[in-house]
Amino acid sequence: MISSKWETLLNSGEIYYEDDSIGKEQAIYRDLLFRFNHTLPSKTAEKHALLQQLLGSFGEDSYIEGPFSANWGKNTYIGKNVYANFNLSLVDDARITIKDDVMIGPNVTLCTGTHPLEPALRKKRAQFNSPIVIEENVWIGTSTIVLPGVTIGKNSVIGAGSIVTKDVPENVLAYGSPCRVIKSI
Repeated sequence: MISSKWETLLNSGEIYYEDDSIGKEQAIYRDLLFRFNHTLPSKTAEKHALLQQLLGSFGEDSYIEGPFSANWGKNTYIGKNVYANFNLSLVDDARITIKDDVMIGPNVTLCTGTHPLEPALRKKRAQFNSPIVIEENVWIGTSTIVLPGVTIGKNSVIGAGSIVTKDVPENVLAYGSPCRVIKSI
């Protein structure tokens, strides 16, 4: 298992460089993800059990339609009654929290990881992360990308094709590239 030093660093927002210990543990989760994606759709109990092993938590009556991809899986915490349509992509190098009653359309990406602008650091594969929080009863439309550090407030709706670069307050409709609040709900 990854040391607590790595766990803290991955969620700190500080620049880091991965080593072999991270890759070895990550392979365990990628194997679970492969099994999930290659389990027959009719085997719902088996798929649910795999998600229980893969994710940090997976709430009652939640469902993820395959195919599904994640850097880890274990850094994502999903509440109750969450529905995610096909092609959900989680770049969960830092924590992703998806609270109860969230709906996620097809082809959505939640990305906690990023790289520095400085070319010399990128050449060394430097990375830093910032957690994402999706509050209760949010609906994220198809082909939306949520970038590092974003919180989407309770009851809000993110329109299809949006690129969410900053926090979205509660009870609003927001969409666009970059995503912006259109009106209150």
